[in-house]
Amino acid sequence: MSGTALGRGTSCPADGDTLSAAAQHAEDPMTDLLPFIAGLPKAELHVHHVGSASPRIVSELAARHPSSKVPTSPEALADYFVFTDFAHFIDVYLSVVDLLRTPEDVRLLTFEIARDMARQNIRYAELTITPFSSTRRGIPEKAFMEAIEDARKSAEAEFGVVLRWCFDIPGEAGMEAADETLRLAVDLRPEGLVSFGLGGPEIGVPRPQFKPHFDRAVAEGLHSVPHAGETTGPGTVWDALRELSAERIGHGISSAQDVELMAYLAENRVPLEVCPTSNIATRAVTDIELHPIRTLVSAGVLVTVNSDDPPMFGTDLNNEYAVAARLLELDERGVAGLAKNAVEASFLDRAGKDRLNAEIDTYTAQWLSK
Repeated sequence: MSGTALGRGTSCPADGDTLSAAAQHAEDPMTDLLPFIAGLPKAELHVHHVGSASPRIVSELAARHPSSKVPTSPEALADYFVFTDFAHFIDVYLSVVDLLRTPEDVRLLTFEIARDMARQNIRYAELTITPFSSTRRGIPEKAFMEAIEDARKSAEAEFGVVLRWCFDIPGEAGMEAADETLRLAVDLRPEGLVSFGLGGPEIGVPRPQFKPHFDRAVAEGLHSVPHAGETTGPGTVWDALRELSAERIGHGISSAQDVELMAYLAENRVPLEVCPTSNIATRAVTDIELHPIRTLVSAGVLVTVNSDDPPMFGTDLNNEYAVAARLLELDERGVAGLAKNAVEASFLDRAGKDRLNAEIDTYTAQWLSK
C-alpha cells in the first residue's frame, strides 16, 4: 500500500477493463505491443495481498459478510473504488481488510489472486502480505498461515502460478506491528515466506527505527525488501540500504534525484520495484511523462515493473508493461528484457530463474518469427 494522497477520480475498473489512462496515452506502435505483452511469461515482485482484491473477489467476500458497508456488486464496487484523497483510500482499503474475517476468507482471496495472475501469464509472484492486519482482527495466527499456504499450493497445482510471500510491517502502526510481524515471520514461518518488508506511509515513519527487526529477519534467512523513496527523497533509500540491509527497494523512484545513489544501485545491482500507474494515482509523480523510470534505466539501475495495488489503481501487470514500454521506447525484445529483469531480481533459485528466462526467450523468438 502506498503512502501519499490519491488524486480525485482515481478508480478501479471492472474486471477485464485494465487499460489505464497512462497506457491509453500510448501511441499506436506501443499499443501494438499489447498482444505480445499479454502472452509474455512474467514475474511480479511488488504486489500487495489485499490490494490485489479485484471487484469480483471483493463482491464475493462482501456477500459472505452482509454486515459490511462494502457493496456486493462489481458495478457498485467500481464506484466504491473512486478515491477522493488518501484518507478515503485508507478507509476503503481497511474496509476490504475487514472482509477477511475467517481463514476461509484469507484462502479465497489468496487463491483467486493467483487465478487473476494466471490470466496475465504471471508465472511467479512475491506477494506482500501484512499478517498483522488480520491477526489483530482475530484470525488465529496459525490458521492464517495454513490458509495462505493451502491457497499457494492449490494455486500452483491448478494454475501453474508459483507464489512466495513477503511479510511486511505496516509502518504507521509502529513498534507493536513491527514486533508482531517479526514474531509471526520467525516463529510461525510458512514454507512460502522468502522476504521481510516495510510498507505504509513513508512520511513520518523513519526507516532506521526498524533496524533491529530487519537485522533479526535477515539473520533468520529472510531477504530485506523495504519500501523507500516513493514519496520521500533519496535519503530514505540510503536509510533502507544502510540501516535495513535492503536487497531490493520497493518503489525507490526518488533515487533519480541522487546521481551517487543511482551509481551505487547500478554498481551493486540493487533492483528497484517500480510501479508507474501507482505513482501517478498516489501523486508521487504528477505526470506520467515526468516519471523517473527513464532516468533510472539510463543510469544503469536494474528496474523491474510491477502493479502494487492493481485493481484499486485501475491497472494490472500487463498494463504496467505497456506503460513502461512506451516510456522507455521498447520493442518486443526490450519488453522481454524487462521481464527478465524481474526474474533476475526475484528470490527464485537459480534453476527456477533459468527455466523462466528460457520460457521468456522461447516465447519471444516464436513471436518474432511469425
